[in-house]
Amino acid sequence: MDISCDKCNSKFRVSEEKIPVELKFILCPKCKNKIPITTDRETENNDLKKLDRPVVHSKKEELTFDEAVTSDSYDAADKPFDFIEEEGKTALVCESDPELIKIILEALNLMEYTITVARTGRDVMKKMRYHVYDVIVLNEKFDNSNPDANPVLLNLERLPISIRRDIFLALLSDRFRTMDNMTAFQKSVNVIININNMQDFGKIFSRGLTDHEFFYKILRDAMKKMGRV
Repeated sequence: MDISCDKCNSKFRVSEEKIPVELKFILCPKCKNKIPITTDRETENNDLKKLDRPVVHSKKEELTFDEAVTSDSYDAADKPFDFIEEEGKTALVCESDPELIKIILEALNLMEYTITVARTGRDVMKKMRYHVYDVIVLNEKFDNSNPDANPVLLNLERLPISIRRDIFLALLSDRFRTMDNMTAFQKSVNVIININNMQDFGKIFSRGLTDHEFFYKILRDAMKKMGRV
């Protein structure tokens, strides 16, 4: 059966055979929201109750995503990490050029990020099913020749703002100037880094990240005063 989360709009498929008859909720793998479910078997169970037939009840009230996903939609290899420390920072790199990947990895390793390098746009979607990254470095032409229709960028734009604002997105481009804030705003990214400036990637990335963290600290402090977080 297909299930969608009304909080973060995640969609996934679960095996109805693995869902206990009396189960009321499944936990969303992305935001941990409780998703109410009604199975055909539950409907049948209610009919049986009306006929006073004995029914075996399950003690479990919630089912995690890993317990519920079907074998054809779930692959443990899609999970980006087996274990991350509580304060650990994670980064997803979406770049195809080996030389640029090397530069990016050197900078992120120095900043102590745990890093995943995506192979394709489809690979990105799989990884993001299981983890919300702190940082994403994305070439606007990654796995797509049209930079204005990059599927990864389009998917990030659809994320709920409560999730998206916690992701620092650095866009690599051969069209736009480095640190072009107006274009970054238009593209819904946090910083733009021109390919010609990749030798200074670490410095530019750090500056953009510092600005991002300072801005959202002010925002979060204001929201706390208003009682919204």
